[in-house]
Amino acid sequence: MIKRCLSAIVLLLILIPVLIAGGKVFCLAVGIISILAFKEILDLQKSHSKIPSGISLIAMLALLVLVFYENNASLLSLGISHRMLAIVLLVFLMPTLFSYKNSQYSTHDAFYLIGILVLLGTAFNSIIVLRNIDLNHLIYVFLVTVMTDTFAFLVGSMIGKHPLAPTISPKKTIEGAAGGLVMGTLVPTIFYYYFISAEPIWFLLIMSFILSFISQLGDLLFSKIKRENDIKDFSNLIPGHGGVLDRFDSAICVVLAYILFLQFI
Repeated sequence: MIKRCLSAIVLLLILIPVLIAGGKVFCLAVGIISILAFKEILDLQKSHSKIPSGISLIAMLALLVLVFYENNASLLSLGISHRMLAIVLLVFLMPTLFSYKNSQYSTHDAFYLIGILVLLGTAFNSIIVLRNIDLNHLIYVFLVTVMTDTFAFLVGSMIGKHPLAPTISPKKTIEGAAGGLVMGTLVPTIFYYYFISAEPIWFLLIMSFILSFISQLGDLLFSKIKRENDIKDFSNLIPGHGGVLDRFDSAICVVLAYILFLQFI
């Protein structure tokens, strides 16, 4: 527990100044985090066969292009460029044509890589877009995930009795999920109303509730990925916390959903 708390303090001391600074410093940090997340998914041995190092390197470069390309706030409605997605599809599918029966790079691996790139590229690009719009938008997203996760754990630990998804994450309970939904809705709603925009309360409550719900689904989704690969954490990068994806699992899903909500605000 002490190791976990110390790691959290160190992380906050590093990330908060970067978050406040924004600009190129923030973009560089997001790029590094995206590469670390990419490597954690690539290291899942049961999800795919061993991908050649040359293809992996090209995939990392493609991920950075997706993360950094067209992240200006004015381009929010456009999203990631169709040109970039077309290039990704062609670059990673066509090399499978030159493979043989026992090749290490199959169409299954190609689609696996494309899926990783689209998911992480879109999510981390959206994080930069939100920071470029306004810091408070990103704080709102993190509030949703932190409040949901924290109170789901606290309430579940105190009064949790009924398993939520025993085959995926045995320790999660329905009571904990309800507690996470309540606080993951109320606190972010108050923050949004006073620090971002005084939208109708009913709309903010609905939006925050849906995002909090998606936060828990995102947590379960990545827990399912870990269970399918027989691992406890995605890596040991952060002592007591696991890897990058163990910390950003919910945020990845919430930021994608929030980007959609911004089209209607």
